[in-house]
Amino acid sequence: MRRVVITGAGTVNALACDVAATYAAFAEGRCGIGALDVRDLDRLGVQIGGQVRDWDAEARFSRQQITLYDRFTQFTLTAATQAISQSGLQFDGDLGDDSGVVLGTAAGGVNTWDDSYRAVYAEDKNRVHPFVVPRLMNSAAASHVAMQFGLRGPSFSVSTACASSNHAMGLAFQAIRGGGAKVMVTGGSESMLCFGGIKAWEGLRVMSQTACRPFSLNRSGMVQGEGAAVFVFEELDHARARGAEILAEVIGFAMTSDASDIVMPSQEGAARAIRLALRDAKVAPDAVGYINAHGTGTAANDKTECAAIAQVFGAAAERVMISSTKSMHGHLIGGTGAVELLACLMALQQGVIAPTIGYEVADPECPLDVVPNQARQAAVDVVMSNAFAFGGLNAVLVLRKAA
Repeated sequence: MRRVVITGAGTVNALACDVAATYAAFAEGRCGIGALDVRDLDRLGVQIGGQVRDWDAEARFSRQQITLYDRFTQFTLTAATQAISQSGLQFDGDLGDDSGVVLGTAAGGVNTWDDSYRAVYAEDKNRVHPFVVPRLMNSAAASHVAMQFGLRGPSFSVSTACASSNHAMGLAFQAIRGGGAKVMVTGGSESMLCFGGIKAWEGLRVMSQTACRPFSLNRSGMVQGEGAAVFVFEELDHARARGAEILAEVIGFAMTSDASDIVMPSQEGAARAIRLALRDAKVAPDAVGYINAHGTGTAANDKTECAAIAQVFGAAAERVMISSTKSMHGHLIGGTGAVELLACLMALQQGVIAPTIGYEVADPECPLDVVPNQARQAAVDVVMSNAFAFGGLNAVLVLRKAA
């Protein structure tokens, strides 16, 4: 079994458009959630979100590229370029054959869907752009990353609602560990902050109109975000042989299904995923110093996740630090686990634990250390990232500090 490390990271999110500035925002406890700037805002009941502000596609891509790239693909390519640049890899020759892409997104090109429906139904047009299908398909971002960088190995997209990125990164980890690839570009993206995407989520009645306050007794629901985070996962010996900087080691992954309800989370399903990820990583619960929680800010998720952590960690649950960075960047749906993995890397690399901001009132059903409102300095060696999605689809990653 080969060991797997991370040698590059990149991001676009509501807090910043690169990793260093995102780390700074995490450390400051800055909130990227604000008033939305979308069409037909007056028809929306929810008017806040973690939106990527001042995104200038024309400054980043050619006119021909924009014709092919939905907003979620634009975010992905920007983050992937940052990650691959940091890794220092060139995918020439055989390495391109041994390298692939696996990315997570829940819905793919939602902006393209929204624009096309508007053209046909609201504007009575009888034609849409000939590249609508290549723009909106969930696998578009993975394909464009593979084409841009010459990645000819296993390349595909994963769509498992809010666990999409964690599933994608877990599968990338397994591909390298099992010998199916030397390098995998992985992570996820989402861009659903358009009229149709927001209106769809409004229908679930799980959205807050004010703020995302995970684990706080007065929490009122989730807040959507958008963006991407992409990482270079690499086989350890390959990274060492070329003298690469190692950001962290990926040591465990597990996925489970609740098989019970399409929207309500299961404590037992989440607990099994956590337990199996620890077993895969070969670490005890008391070795984990920080957990980036799924922490959506909904009544059901937060108390269920806390109960699952307490069930698995036992006495160790009282000292492990837990936070939800969704309070800062919003819930990126299929891309959320990827952006949240940055908080895990920051904890391992810099010894800074990102806070849960917006925390106001202690909830007796969430009695854990949720690092309220202010970042914390703490040396940790092992961290965990949780993702528990609609449909009962759970994916948990475990990382270790680079030796």
